[in-house]
Amino acid sequence: MSAALDRRAAVKALVAERGDLLVVSGLGSSSYDVFAAGDHPANFYLWGAMGGAVMIGLGLALAQPSRPVAVITGDGEQLMGLGSLATSAAKKPKNLSIVVLDNAHFGETGMQMSHSGLGVSLEQIASGAGFRSVSTILDHAALQAFRPKLRDLAGPHFAVVAISTDHVDRALPPRDGVFLKNRFRSHLGFSVS
Repeated sequence: MSAALDRRAAVKALVAERGDLLVVSGLGSSSYDVFAAGDHPANFYLWGAMGGAVMIGLGLALAQPSRPVAVITGDGEQLMGLGSLATSAAKKPKNLSIVVLDNAHFGETGMQMSHSGLGVSLEQIASGAGFRSVSTILDHAALQAFRPKLRDLAGPHFAVVAISTDHVDRALPPRDGVFLKNRFRSHLGFSVS
């Protein structure tokens, strides 16, 4: 896979004109990218939950079936949580989209080559798990074509976005887990005590 897209520009394009989209971002760079695109009370940033983004997104999609849910995570995290793809495909939530930002490296631990850089195809794993909507995004045209799927409630959708390995400065979202949980719950209309 040719990594060509700037990660920040790609994420900003994905969450633009978000409407009622709920976003769960994975550990590390994907959370920085979602935050850099614009902090929002419908963003749930994960800190220290390596491999858990899709399962949190799946639970959210099942609990909020009328709201579109996007999980934006990295290849390293998704590789750690491969079983979540099987569970998501089996549950078939129509409102769930999983977007993997794939630079073929473990960016948070020193840019070691990840399994996707060694030939593992996350798209084939998702397809084999049962996702009928699987996309590989290599350029801006494909990114723009995928964007409406994030809100169409005809999923679940899975996409791999090939991103550059270029260094991007960190944009750190709030780290207070209680604050993030309460803000998100409040956005969903639940009382917060």
